[in-house]
Amino acid sequence: MSLPLSLTLYRLATAVLEPVAPLVLQRRARRGKEDATRLNERRGRPRRPRPDGKLVWLHGASVGESPSILPLVERLRAERPEVSVLVTSGTVTSATLLARRLPDGAFHQYVPLDTPGGARRFIAHWRPDLAVFVESELWPNLLLEAQAAGTRLALVSAKLSDKSFEGWRMRPFAVARLFAGFDLILAQDARAAGRFSALGGTVAGEADLKFGAAPLPADPAGLASLQQALAGHRLLLAASTHPGEDALILEALTALPVEVRPRLVIVPRHVERGPSIAELARTRGLSVSLRSAEPEALAAEVLVADTLGELGLWFRLADLAIVAGSLVPGIGGHNPLEPARLGCPIVSGPHVENWLTAYADLSAVEGVTLADAGVLAARLAAVLADPDAASAQARRALAFVEARDAEARAGLTRILELVP
Repeated sequence: MSLPLSLTLYRLATAVLEPVAPLVLQRRARRGKEDATRLNERRGRPRRPRPDGKLVWLHGASVGESPSILPLVERLRAERPEVSVLVTSGTVTSATLLARRLPDGAFHQYVPLDTPGGARRFIAHWRPDLAVFVESELWPNLLLEAQAAGTRLALVSAKLSDKSFEGWRMRPFAVARLFAGFDLILAQDARAAGRFSALGGTVAGEADLKFGAAPLPADPAGLASLQQALAGHRLLLAASTHPGEDALILEALTALPVEVRPRLVIVPRHVERGPSIAELARTRGLSVSLRSAEPEALAAEVLVADTLGELGLWFRLADLAIVAGSLVPGIGGHNPLEPARLGCPIVSGPHVENWLTAYADLSAVEGVTLADAGVLAARLAAVLADPDAASAQARRALAFVEARDAEARAGLTRILELVP
């Protein structure tokens, strides 16, 4: 089948740029954006051998999408243990997270840059029997090479941002060609289903993989130790903060009367920001400890938890969680389902474009408190002053998420049916 002109031009342009890819990757590695020891994977030159037998490839772009893949990985390994599972992502943080949480028989690789050569080498090496792309990862070269190799394709929890939707509408023949190669498209919600249908995709139903996940894990011994050490102290958690948000949260904290002020735990989205956040707190006269340097130091007014994989721990300990990525524009918010699954009351900012449906549903059941930066201190004070109301809010959110999780697990079955 011949390619539309726009796809042909894309392949030519990415082929021309491929020779400079090593320089781009090395520059990114110097800035901490790439793993310097695994740059070959980003060029489609994996060093790990392909396991024998059937192989399913699952791809989520970053730390936001990657955890939503885990329930599918776990079911694949439980129901089809003879099938190996390759999980790819494109960021260092997601690679670290997945390395800790993937079960036996599943392994992580970095997704190659979307160049014709890199995509061809990647597909030829791994020879996936099924490829599952999560959310909006439409990389033309990878998709075309997978189609040419006879790989079955699924796009699940599928969504398109306003910008992506408008961009693909300008290239109707290209997007129709890409969608034609999918054996299954499951949209994230009704709005996304409408967009994919408008672009020529055949949408088989809805399934949001962000639902269906197990609660975030926590080390039982570490949890028990922290519960004992923090007994009698109220805990406010700021989860997955970005630049600009830490200052707003610290200002809200210091606006609270000292006698009712909780201890604050800040978990930055990118752990390398830990020292700079600690300095922000010190300039406001607050005592601070950095968990990466002093894991046993828990008496400070502000604890910066610059460690990976511990959000499940802090959600279990917190009396209230601010789900960050939502207090400043341009980020789109983070996952409110994670604290909801663990019965932790939630406060969020207004900028939640990436999670609009989840927040709308949680708001409908009065399972979340929303506050912009101007009223954050007042909202925190109100929720902290009425722990019974906060607990009731958390119970409503938990009931909602448990029902949606059950629906999502049913959707996973449709994906499993594509496994040879």
